[in-house]
Amino acid sequence: MFSKGQIVFGIIFFIVFSIIIGYTYRKDLKLHKRFYKGSIWILLAFIGFIGFIAAIKFWL
Repeated sequence: MFSKGQIVFGIIFFIVFSIIIGYTYRKDLKLHKRFYKGSIWILLAFIGFIGFIAAIKFWL
């Protein structure tokens, strides 16, 4: 399906992209802690809501 060159490119792209995203996140960590404090509760509520909808779907 994919040639060997495409697979190598995809792996290298993923590694480099992950490093750049990690570096950028570390660089802005102080701002994240300041402006997005408490946002984990929003994420947990969203995941819980999706889980609740899935449970209703399988239960009914």
